[in-house]
Amino acid sequence: MLVYLAVIAITLLALLYVMYNYAKLKKMPEGTESMVELGEIIRDGARTFMLAEYKIIVPVIAVIAIIFSCFIEATSGLTFIFGATMSSLACVIGMRSATYANVRTANTARETKNIGKTTQTALRGGSISGLSVPAFGLFGIVVIILVTGGIKIGATGKGLIVSFTCNPTIMRFTTYSLGCSLVAMFNRIAGGNYTKAADISADIVGKNIFDMPEDDSRMPNTICDFIGDNVNDIAGNCSDLLESFVATIVACLLISASLSNGGASDAFFKSASIFPIIIAGAGLLGSIIGIAYALLHKASDHPSRELDVATYISAGIVIIASFIASYVVFGNIELIDKFKLGWISPWIASALGMFSGVLIGKITEYYTGTDFKPVKSLAQMAKESAAFVVTKGDAIGSRSCLLPIGLIVTSLIISGSLCGIYGIALAALGMLSFVGTTVSIDAFGPIADNAGGIAESCKLEHDIRKITDKLDAVGNTTAAIGKGFAIGSAAFATVSLIVAYVESYSTGGVATLNAASFMIIAGLIFGGAIIEYFSALLTDNTIDSAYLLAEEGKRQLLADNKAVLKGTKRPDYERCISMAANEALRKMLIPSLLALFVPAIGGILFGAEFVGGILLGATIVAIPKAIFMGNSGGAFDNGKKAIESGLVEGAEKGSEAHKAAVVGDTIGDTRKDVVGVALDIAIKLMSTVANTLAPVFASFHIIG
Repeated sequence: MLVYLAVIAITLLALLYVMYNYAKLKKMPEGTESMVELGEIIRDGARTFMLAEYKIIVPVIAVIAIIFSCFIEATSGLTFIFGATMSSLACVIGMRSATYANVRTANTARETKNIGKTTQTALRGGSISGLSVPAFGLFGIVVIILVTGGIKIGATGKGLIVSFTCNPTIMRFTTYSLGCSLVAMFNRIAGGNYTKAADISADIVGKNIFDMPEDDSRMPNTICDFIGDNVNDIAGNCSDLLESFVATIVACLLISASLSNGGASDAFFKSASIFPIIIAGAGLLGSIIGIAYALLHKASDHPSRELDVATYISAGIVIIASFIASYVVFGNIELIDKFKLGWISPWIASALGMFSGVLIGKITEYYTGTDFKPVKSLAQMAKESAAFVVTKGDAIGSRSCLLPIGLIVTSLIISGSLCGIYGIALAALGMLSFVGTTVSIDAFGPIADNAGGIAESCKLEHDIRKITDKLDAVGNTTAAIGKGFAIGSAAFATVSLIVAYVESYSTGGVATLNAASFMIIAGLIFGGAIIEYFSALLTDNTIDSAYLLAEEGKRQLLADNKAVLKGTKRPDYERCISMAANEALRKMLIPSLLALFVPAIGGILFGAEFVGGILLGATIVAIPKAIFMGNSGGAFDNGKKAIESGLVEGAEKGSEAHKAAVVGDTIGDTRKDVVGVALDIAIKLMSTVANTLAPVFASFHIIG
């Protein structure tokens, strides 16, 4: 009980620090009259979009919650709503703070001409969303534990109308995680469509057709892109990483229960259940300290170094705290045989996840950063043609898959060998334990990007844009690193959830998934195909929306004898914003629900083994595809940035090489910010649905 109360206290401390940073941020001046006006347009557009989105999300959540309570387990609908609420709070607070931080970051650069102080303003805005993610996610889990008594072995529950044999205490955690996952999927898909349709259309029309500068305020699509950075890269990212964080903790709890069913002692079950909560709490505390250090010490002119130090402080605190906790929790009880090195085994597994996450981030930085060979060679290729850029970017993306997947596989094998599937779940949690810091740094990127856009649109001095461009390039890399963390943790968490799912319907306490079964092979092939279809659906939706917005942008620029293009007439921003929002919301429902319904319908039709195959096939296809999409997209983006920053001799803004790089960037936009980021949510959502509905599949299926 004391541990849970202490963790609640840490979550409340984090939320108090969030409130402090929010209040301090709002007190900062916004700058010139045009900056204040543009900041308000961005805030209103983001707020209007989120309100419209939740008018769709809330009824869907309500209907699904009623189905769970009536037909699965009576209280599971409430925990499903609770998960959706925690996820929504984090993303709305994060988005709101970012819309204040972007203009204030631009103004800090304008007033101080100091890159260090500008970095701190952007990071302060990012910390609000970053710390909200683990605070709300962990708060919800601990509240469920305190209110319901946690997972109870052998408990049985029933729905209000129909009864399937299930453990209601397990169901509460899986539905809580599922609520977080579904909101994340909605936010990522709608936000990704909105921002990338605007971004692609603005690049094609503004740069390639009319030779306009980056973020020119005459281009109405540009303002949509500013808004989209907040609704996707902030709100969508918050709910995405919160869902990952919650899913890893729930996976640990489910596996703890399965070990108890397999004969582990009550003392071991209690220890195995409480250890992940301690790691998560220590990670949140470490994130508070790491972020506070970066914000309170003297500002430096090396933003990457400052962000790295914050990460290392946070990770170091988790490593030390989890080592002590591992000894205290597991040191004096009878351990299961799978703990090969005794009480230190779970600590090694969690530390392995942390190191894997950091190394995956470094690999991602190498393949997407402007200081390294892959992006430099890509930018040089732009001198030849767009075809060279695209081909080189594809090669970079494919090449970048091997080392991260090698790390994931090595960590899976070692952590699994040390303490079984519980070790794999702990590795996933270790990777995300200091998610408060990683999301804060990730959010830094879109805030800096928006600040640069505001500086350009409001015609601030060139020196100011140089500061924001440097932060934007750093932000592109931090965003790519954040995606690497999300994909890596998704791999660990999904493997854990798949094993937990198989154990839920296997007999004799041993998980079995017969690879020779035709039903499993059929599901595996279908799962891989679903991932490809899901990717195509997202790409098509985004490009279709981008085409409509491009046509609208051209129409406005050419109307009334090119009055907007000449700067004598204000663009109709509101029309463009409304079009982008309507397109995104109209196209978000089907892909969002696809990952929810595929395992549900597959299980009802063909049974539990078919769903197991779906999960395996989807995971095998999605993980390398997500890495490819994220890294090739990041390389395309920073290849363009390298030319715009003057790092490529003989190429500059407006040149043919720049236009070729813009083509690559428009291709990369959909990859990294729409498809890639949605794939890791999709496989975890499918696995969580499978765990939630496992009692249904075991009791009832039509064929097989």
